[in-house]
Amino acid sequence: MAAPGENLRIDGDRLWDSIHAMAEIGPGIAGGSNRQTVTDEDAEGRKLFQKWCEDAGLTMGVDQMGTMFMRREGTDPDALPVYVGSHLDTQPTGGRYDGVLGVLAGLEIVRSLNDLDIKTKHPIVVTNWTNEEGTRYAPAMMASGVFAGIFPKEEAYGKVDANGLKFGDELKRIGWLGDEEVGARKMHAFLELHIEQGPILEAEGKDIGVVTHGQGLRWIEITVTGKESHTGSTPMPMRKNAGRGLAQITELVHEIAMDNAPNAVGAIGHIDVYPNSRNIIPGKVVFTVDMRSHELERLNGMVDQLMAEAPKLCEALGVEFSAEIVGQFDPPAFDEKLVQSIRDAADRLGYSHKDIISGAGHDACWINRVAPTAMVMCPCVDGLSHNEAEDISKEWSTAGAEVLFHAVVEAAEIVG
Repeated sequence: MAAPGENLRIDGDRLWDSIHAMAEIGPGIAGGSNRQTVTDEDAEGRKLFQKWCEDAGLTMGVDQMGTMFMRREGTDPDALPVYVGSHLDTQPTGGRYDGVLGVLAGLEIVRSLNDLDIKTKHPIVVTNWTNEEGTRYAPAMMASGVFAGIFPKEEAYGKVDANGLKFGDELKRIGWLGDEEVGARKMHAFLELHIEQGPILEAEGKDIGVVTHGQGLRWIEITVTGKESHTGSTPMPMRKNAGRGLAQITELVHEIAMDNAPNAVGAIGHIDVYPNSRNIIPGKVVFTVDMRSHELERLNGMVDQLMAEAPKLCEALGVEFSAEIVGQFDPPAFDEKLVQSIRDAADRLGYSHKDIISGAGHDACWINRVAPTAMVMCPCVDGLSHNEAEDISKEWSTAGAEVLFHAVVEAAEIVG
């Protein structure tokens, strides 16, 4: 098939304006976004996206996980669609670009094709996956995970947030429970644009990250149980301080990750301390260990080491240890043909690029199980993400979207 010409460009100003219009829905307190999954703000953002897509001539499908599929027809009714997209949901204190860039770049591709009156053999479907972030309802990449058959839909429906509200009930409440069977769609390819969420591209002055692999991930939820007692009147030798278990396991996780650097990372993020009172020794601590590597054997070895050594630390402290893996996926390797099309597009358009490994999980990591998949990344300032201060430049977003445009159009095949 013929590659798109270098004069095939998107409207970078229009994409930029759309990103910041979406940010007006569910604004954060410090300039970012708070549009958590299946909230009223999520519903409002979806409505705006739907309007924009329908204005561009797309037709909508919604599956039983609430994922939005906005379709531009191709000339061949039997050709499988090329899917492009990401997610519109955000962290509680999220930035304006994480996920949103990938969805709206997909829309911008369609708008640009319309402007240029270009037809493609394969349909193009712009996609907004539900609950990629996993912050209100774990695990992350929930809807794409159900789509790929990683875990059952009913299990996802039963997930409960901090206020006891079930995901399935909230999805129905906001009006985005579709009737389409999850995973029934077949894909010719799936492509996703995302900010890097790391510092490499900016530090090396590269315009484009060509993602060859994603990191595998294990989220291990650990509970350390001691005994609540008064901080002032309980003798030191008689304490069963669950907080000490947290402290020592935190150091253990750091040591394991450092021993496996630079090909792995690990940290403790989410922590709940009970009863979380100034003058009571913690009786229970629940926290999540996040370990990642693009090497499966290394990742599993890190988890095995944690599970072997952490119980011994707790036993020595006189506290109890239990653990459960609450999120996981193995390292994905993206489709070599699509990856090469991204490299070629960057060269054709005059953008500098380098191969990188995605340090974060993305919907593409799950969809990679059921369709040829690849990712494009653009830099972000200081590598900062999942933060209201997250920032990119219009030039970076334009470059990423143009490379995505060429890769999508090459896969969808221009007619005429």
